[in-house]
Amino acid sequence: MPERRVTVASRVGLHARPAALLAKAAAEQPVTITIRKPDGQPVPAASVLNLMTLGAMHGDEVVLAADGDGAETALEAIVKIISTDLDES
Repeated sequence: MPERRVTVASRVGLHARPAALLAKAAAEQPVTITIRKPDGQPVPAASVLNLMTLGAMHGDEVVLAADGDGAETALEAIVKIISTDLDES
């Protein structure tokens, strides 16, 4: 199962609007994507509630994972989103 580590760029972390944008993008992918803190349990990235309760703040590292056809491409799309300051989009 491919994984990607990425640093949260949003100034407010994965809270409210950034979480909603990320969840929407994850839900649009052809595979299920999970997200976790390096020492935590994975949760579905397509859930705003899960993203907000993850507690990922600006500068935190998160680990994304996906499995199946298109997993690599899906992960790259989500990495690009998390690496962007979503407060500016």
